Amino acid sequence: MEQKKWHQLSGDELKKLLGVDQHQGLTSEEAKHRQETRGFNELSEGKRISPITLFLNQFKDFMMLVLMGATLVSGLLGEYLDAITIVAIILINGVLGFIQEFRAERSLRALKQLSAPSSKVLRSGSVEQIPARQLVVGDIIVMESGDRVPADVRWLECNNCDIEESALTGESVPVSKHAEVIRESDVPLGDQKNIGFMGTMMTRGTAKGVVIRIGMDTEMGKIANLIQNTEEQETPLQRRLEQFGKILIYLSLALTVLVVIAGLMHGQPALGMFLAGVSLAVAAIPEGLPAIVTIALALGVQRMIKRKAIVRKLPSVETLGCASVICSDKTGTLTQNKMTVTHVWLGGRTLEVTGEGYAPVGSIFDRGQTVDLKHDQALRRLLQVCSLCNNAGIFETQPAAAVPRKKQKGKEELSSTWDLKGDPTEGALVTLSSKMGMSPGALTALYVREKEFPFDSERKRMSVLIKHQGGRLVYTKGAPDLLLNRCAYILWEGNVVPLTGTLRQKVLSANEQMARSALRVLGMAYRELRPNDRDQHEDDIESHLVFIGLTGMIDPPRREVRDAITVCRRAGIKTVMITGDHGTTAEAIAQQLGIIPRGGLILTGTQLASMSDDELDRNVDNTYVYARVSPEHKLRIVKSLQRKGHVVAMTGDGVNDAPAIKASDIGIAMGITGTDVSKEASSLVLSDDNFSTIVAAIEEGRNIYENIRKFIRYLLASNVGEILTMLLAMMAGLPLPLLPIQILWVNLVTDGLPAMALGVDQPEKDLMEQKPRGAKENIFARRLGWKIISRGILIGVCTLAAFWLTLRVAPNDAGQLSKAQSVAFATLVMAQLIHVFDCRSSRSIFHRNLLQNRYLVLAVLSSVVLMVGVMYIEPMQPIFKTVPLGFREWSITIVAAGIPTFLMGAGSVWGGRRHRSGGSRKLISANSTNIRA
Repeated sequence: MEQKKWHQLSGDELKKLLGVDQHQGLTSEEAKHRQETRGFNELSEGKRISPITLFLNQFKDFMMLVLMGATLVSGLLGEYLDAITIVAIILINGVLGFIQEFRAERSLRALKQLSAPSSKVLRSGSVEQIPARQLVVGDIIVMESGDRVPADVRWLECNNCDIEESALTGESVPVSKHAEVIRESDVPLGDQKNIGFMGTMMTRGTAKGVVIRIGMDTEMGKIANLIQNTEEQETPLQRRLEQFGKILIYLSLALTVLVVIAGLMHGQPALGMFLAGVSLAVAAIPEGLPAIVTIALALGVQRMIKRKAIVRKLPSVETLGCASVICSDKTGTLTQNKMTVTHVWLGGRTLEVTGEGYAPVGSIFDRGQTVDLKHDQALRRLLQVCSLCNNAGIFETQPAAAVPRKKQKGKEELSSTWDLKGDPTEGALVTLSSKMGMSPGALTALYVREKEFPFDSERKRMSVLIKHQGGRLVYTKGAPDLLLNRCAYILWEGNVVPLTGTLRQKVLSANEQMARSALRVLGMAYRELRPNDRDQHEDDIESHLVFIGLTGMIDPPRREVRDAITVCRRAGIKTVMITGDHGTTAEAIAQQLGIIPRGGLILTGTQLASMSDDELDRNVDNTYVYARVSPEHKLRIVKSLQRKGHVVAMTGDGVNDAPAIKASDIGIAMGITGTDVSKEASSLVLSDDNFSTIVAAIEEGRNIYENIRKFIRYLLASNVGEILTMLLAMMAGLPLPLLPIQILWVNLVTDGLPAMALGVDQPEKDLMEQKPRGAKENIFARRLGWKIISRGILIGVCTLAAFWLTLRVAPNDAGQLSKAQSVAFATLVMAQLIHVFDCRSSRSIFHRNLLQNRYLVLAVLSSVVLMVGVMYIEPMQPIFKTVPLGFREWSITIVAAGIPTFLMGAGSVWGGRRHRSGGSRKLISANSTNIRA
């Protein structure tokens, strides 16, 4: 049965195929039998993972296992504070991961809530109200305005039936449904006008239909299945940190073993070398890395909330930072999701209308001049039709938590919004008339509606009979080409004249031009009735009309989106529009927003369906707009981009967007218009439904990742310095420059607050001018590895040099050895604390204001106090084996600690100047050549 094309079947074919009489419905016995064989009309949640399993899965990560090993070592060494700290870090990360995954699994439960809770069904000739889950294939259901479609239904009768399908298809306006057979075989979801889909909402009219699919067989069920079978992507941050952790641990352990072996070969005590080696291993293992990453992401989340973005999953902030493609839904994200009249055509004139949305604020201009309504009979008549031949209304709302807009004389004026009740197209017409002071309320006293001839899919027009000053009027609006056939006259240059073939062609040309601009066009007409026309049929009433003009409307782009797309382009990020709307509308909006470059492609869902995955992969990089697509198409597009190596951000608000949102590297849902399903499947929710908020998230994500790299650079260079200090000393046959307790204290002093302060560092100025980093980029890319090794070697060499210079005064004196070890201890700490400022810039320490990050300044000062404390507070000296230093020792310490950072910084500045001067000489030379030529 599922192979049948339901939209192609007639009523008799449906009756025969499903075994049901549309006037009697199924019997209760037959319905029960079908339910037993096919199951309930509900969405399956699939196999669910128990909360305990979810929680235990958080501790399978390699880094977590190593941290557990570090906890054991710290406990054996008696470093119980370190052990407790590491355990706390492990538990915090485990709990955070569990919460994120548990919330993500609620997406299907939210999807189930979109199914209608009950339905009116015809059983044995009488209408019954039953739970929607008890519906079976073949049931005859009855619906009216406000009802949610309980299953996939083939309509048998439709009376002025409009259904809101944007959550499923992306269509920006309600779809008019009918019961006629559609002959074509391959019809896109949005064009199957004789079928209703589970979870959509009837906004107007009444209908009767037969259930053709239930539960997981429905279009909504297909989406549920896609969500179940779509794996969430591991974020680039998670992949990089796992790689980094493994590399760091293996290297640290290898170097530590080398230090112990070298010490033993030069006659150092075995126990002392073992303790020193274990202390080095504990210091080198990055137990603070998960905490720093979590803190950096959490603080980023707080900043994002202030910028209208709600982060549901911490790593998603960083993932946005390396996004190379943003796939965006059109309706409500790039556009306002508010139909707005932008142009009016009257008797050869094209008028422009300002103002956006449903707020009655704006003006009408004719060639740049404001139109005077008092002297423009045609416009006044057109606005009357817009206002009175209409069932929609706009109303002002002022929420309790309204945002202050401005202050006047010490009082705050609260901003308000305008909302629509009714059809969006009619709402646009009411708003147009209200802008000129001709709202339905203002006209009610003079114009009284007597009768309505409603719009339907066959007539494609609506008319009302109006009583006015003792006379009667007919006001009609509808599809321009069909409305013209009902007109005998036209309002031209202020006069009613016969509608000649020439004038008819001018109207049709104007209609075609507006349609090419992706405007939804409606024609307006009227007629003054004579007294003896009172009881005529609607075909007679809607004849010999006077054509007034055309209105062109569109869901306009958000004003700030174009600038946001420009920023994305400068940042190397491609913006792709994916919509269920028609290609013409999508292309027009994309052109206005600057999404499509010269030579960019536009693909429709039909074209996409005929492509293989290989063909799609060949075209995906050059395609910028996908129109009339289905949920499966969106998922294919996302996966194709990922196969091409892109990090994909997917935005959307409907149920149809949920599978692609979940499959993307970062899913972004709309907070205002978004469905619960799309929000639960997402990583990020935009509380203002604004595309430009994504740009703020990208900047925040890039900065967070760079701050994590700064921390890694600082941590590893410091660790390399510590290990090299010990390794070189052992290889040179020198005494231990640092005792185990001193190594652990260096680790505590330098890896704590300073590293944490790097996690909240301000972004560099050119952050959004850089290309996105590759999804497979190594964490040590962009010369980070060189900076770590070079600075680490210098820190180790300078620390050992300071130790040797102090020790050589009296090599065999135990007191001098303690002094030399204290110098090495102070040098190592100071070198790392100076180096932390160098890590703030990708260039050198001289490229940024040292005092800009006040948290870092305070952290460094506190670390200096801790270092000095163990050297000058007498009770601490025996514990850490330190002694106070004199002027000579402090001079050696400061100079040795400053060399690694300032030497490399000066080299970077000098190299940059040489590069710039060389570039200038090349430019001068090139210009000289041009002049000679």
